[in-house]
Amino acid sequence: MWPFSAILALALLVVCDARNKVILTNDDGWAVAQIRAEYTALKAAGFDVILSAPAENESGTGSSTATPTTLTIPCEFNTCATGSPAEGSDATDPRINYVNSFPVDAVRFGIQTLAPKFFHGAKPDFVISGTNIGNNLGSVVNISGTVGAASEAALEGIPSIAFSGDTGSQVSFTTLNQTTASSTESAHIYTALVLKFTHALLNNRGAILPAGISLNVNFASISNCTSAAHYKFVLTRLTADSGAIDVRTCGTNHLPVESTEIAEGCIATVSVFNASNKADVNAATQAVVLHKLTSLLSCP
Repeated sequence: MWPFSAILALALLVVCDARNKVILTNDDGWAVAQIRAEYTALKAAGFDVILSAPAENESGTGSSTATPTTLTIPCEFNTCATGSPAEGSDATDPRINYVNSFPVDAVRFGIQTLAPKFFHGAKPDFVISGTNIGNNLGSVVNISGTVGAASEAALEGIPSIAFSGDTGSQVSFTTLNQTTASSTESAHIYTALVLKFTHALLNNRGAILPAGISLNVNFASISNCTSAAHYKFVLTRLTADSGAIDVRTCGTNHLPVESTEIAEGCIATVSVFNASNKADVNAATQAVVLHKLTSLLSCP
């Protein structure tokens, strides 16, 4: 088990510079354990965070979009009633919000409506999408709502990361008090990895990421990885392409494919993708990200 106290200890290592305004979203829904664990830890780390996520599980909806509508069924885990408005918030925390539509619409609501309200007219500094329940590897990024939300943020000019993890369950945040449950353990381990990665990315001068791109980060199963400290981050590409020339690192200009590399153990893959077409980027763009994450990345 990854104790919550340890997560908070790691969270407090985050050096929150002026770029600490975060929109947190996903495609699994606003009330799943994973996103609520991240929300709590980001707040504890000093981030100014708003949660804006779908009212229901919208996995597999890619970049679909529609006008949010009044609830005709309750929100997931009965966290809001039938007939609730198209957008709403938690009764005790107005920064926890649902949107009754797709992930793209949820992150758009966070960026365009909630951010000006809670960030005093300012835009968010970056968007964290996920951690998704289940990995999003290779061509699956085209149908992933988690990746779709991250892409939407990047296209709106907000740096973004799509996180996904192999372990976990579609369970309510109320189960987080079941400390020995696998879903709770994975929520805490993946949350610690999200914080570690975000800290490394923000610990740079200049733009957080190049315009129009996002990062696809996938965490291996926790089955043999009982601590965030067991994981290593590896720069990868989305899909295999023998003719592609990638950024030179670890003695080669051919990055490993994320779906292959993640099977090598306690691995977190990091692929740089174009938010417009969800495809691998060129070597020059990969190099910018490599430079920003040098302190974090390891060789395969």
